[in-house]
Amino acid sequence: MIKLGECEFAVAGGVESMSQSPHVVKAVRWGRRMGDEAMIDAMNAILHDPFGAGHMGVTAENIAERFSITRQMQDALAAQSHRRASAAQADGRFEEQIVAVEVRSKGGTSLFRMDEHVRTELSEVPLAGLKPVFREKGGTVTAGNASGINDGAAALVLASGDAAARHGLRPRARVLAWGHAGVAPEVMGLGPVEAVPIALDRCGLTLADMDVIEANEAFAAQACAVAKLLGFDPEKVNPNGSGIGLGHPVGATGAIITLKALYELERSGGRYGLVTMCIGGGQGIALVIERLAQDGAGPARH
Repeated sequence: MIKLGECEFAVAGGVESMSQSPHVVKAVRWGRRMGDEAMIDAMNAILHDPFGAGHMGVTAENIAERFSITRQMQDALAAQSHRRASAAQADGRFEEQIVAVEVRSKGGTSLFRMDEHVRTELSEVPLAGLKPVFREKGGTVTAGNASGINDGAAALVLASGDAAARHGLRPRARVLAWGHAGVAPEVMGLGPVEAVPIALDRCGLTLADMDVIEANEAFAAQACAVAKLLGFDPEKVNPNGSGIGLGHPVGATGAIITLKALYELERSGGRYGLVTMCIGGGQGIALVIERLAQDGAGPARH
């Protein structure tokens, strides 16, 4: 909308409360005259492919099988996600990113300021003992190497360069390019594999130019396959953990990982960041951002 001139400022973000997803009875609104009626778990419903490919976890199993992503590879990535998230929390890297929320309970009032999904001491040993969830025979996707069921919210303010200057604002980053792509629903986790080249081509950059890569971790199988097929540098990908370690509130994840990329660029002194997401139904999205110098001198330099 900003690029088209339809607005000068926009708030982009999302919110997800998976813990509050209701159970619904479809026919009750207009009355059920005859027959049985089942309650539907709304949260489980959003985790199923709308085109009939099954649960999102099944699509992860499809990817693991097709691209030889082993159980050991998935558990290793899951443990790393928790390890990196824990280290980032201990180092205070998320403190500026998170708005503390006041929580009232019987014991009094407290400030909720840290993601609670992180398992500080988690290793591959306990992960290896978990049973596959989606395929009993030969399955590799477990509750431990899949993303968490979480609540969360995030928002960013976007503006045109002229509007920001006119209002005396100093942008922290700029959007260079983005890409959208579609893949088969049964392997929806591969969406970024098609979207990333589109975004990079549009801004004339390569993966080697990227200093930070925030790639959503819906499932370790999917994340491993995307990294493998695109040739990601593992040291640049999700340096502070991602969906498996921190949680993956689906409606908020895009804004969350964009903010994480920006803050990590600022912390590390990097210039370019790549943000990628897979989306149920077979979509892929990629975004390239550039950190801007805060002295008003334009793009940040290495």
